[in-house]
Amino acid sequence: MDTETTRRKWDRIYREWKAPFPDVATVLSQNEHLLPAGGRALDLACGLGSNALFLARRGFEVDAIDISEAGIEALAHTARMEGLPIHARVGDVMECQWATEHYDVVVVTRFLERTLVRAIVDALRPGGLLFYQTFVKSKSSDYGPSNPRFLLHDNELIRLFDGLLIRYYRDEARAGRPDAGQRDEAFLVGQRPES
Repeated sequence: MDTETTRRKWDRIYREWKAPFPDVATVLSQNEHLLPAGGRALDLACGLGSNALFLARRGFEVDAIDISEAGIEALAHTARMEGLPIHARVGDVMECQWATEHYDVVVVTRFLERTLVRAIVDALRPGGLLFYQTFVKSKSSDYGPSNPRFLLHDNELIRLFDGLLIRYYRDEARAGRPDAGQRDEAFLVGQRPES
């Protein structure tokens, strides 16, 4: 799918969105205790911006980027209404450049582009945290993408971010009872080493 087709797809989805904003990512909400007291955060492929809002409400200044103008408009409106320090902008994350060692927190959820791994790590300050959550190839349901390009192999997040210190990792695959637990996605919190 080319960039313009992707943009139109997500603009349509977000313009038709009637429900409340989606919940904050599980990897972020269940590991909130790992967050620093504040600082700068980046929410990549932010969609409607639930993660950006979550972080801004906890004292972070947040840069939020998404390909969908409709998603960014919704996020920017909420940020203005609440007076939150969110810099929301439309952009293709494949073409964006981020300052190195600029962010205390980077969040990526339900988006996978392996070629961005180095840029994501470089964007973290020493001691900064990456919160990553996305779909796995061994998922138990049809939820999420079917294209294998956008699905993680077993333990792939650990391998992709092997330069980070792993603070949290979860990938249940199909072990045990597939109707229980947190299936279909892998969750990682990694910390850039201080030196």
